[in-house]
Amino acid sequence: MAAKNSSFKVILGSSSMARRQILAEMGYEFEIVTADIDEKSIRMEKPEELVIALAHAKADAIISRLEITSHLGDALPTLLITADTVVVYEGIIREKPSSKEEARQFIRGYSGGHAAVVGSVLVTNLHTGIRKGGWDRAEVYFHDIPNEVIDSLVEERIMLNVAGGLMLEHPLTLPFVDMVVGTGDCVMGLPKTLTEKLIQEAL
Repeated sequence: MAAKNSSFKVILGSSSMARRQILAEMGYEFEIVTADIDEKSIRMEKPEELVIALAHAKADAIISRLEITSHLGDALPTLLITADTVVVYEGIIREKPSSKEEARQFIRGYSGGHAAVVGSVLVTNLHTGIRKGGWDRAEVYFHDIPNEVIDSLVEERIMLNVAGGLMLEHPLTLPFVDMVVGTGDCVMGLPKTLTEKLIQEAL
């Protein structure tokens, strides 16, 4: 199947496997360049503002690293996609857990409860400098999660790499998800409809 972006190039500014999977499902071919930023140095009170600010910071960091001139020399325009996701639990913003103990505490809190996921997408046209961004939100409701399942999730350590220690698509988590209000791709870190809209606007 031919890629959707035969007339432009795409760079995904993320190391997230879920975001790679979603962008590939959308039919795009892309290269990956990751941003190395101190996310904790950027603080905002509202989760929507925080995820947008972090997506901009990631874009800035990647652009300063990239050989922009090589992309400008291309016949095809290049779009850089950056994103960020946080979990909001009882009004408190949660980012990646700082330890296994914090991951355990996070997941235990979701058991029999619910959390919101707020995610941003920012598309930067490297030729024109135009940036188009937005955010999406989903709510996840959980059944009770047994302690042994929480222990297994924490021991895998993969939960330390995801916002709020919440990985919807994990085979151990999925059976305990009662309901998602919103879209699963928002929870996984790249809302498809929003991403598609921003790509078209940035072009």
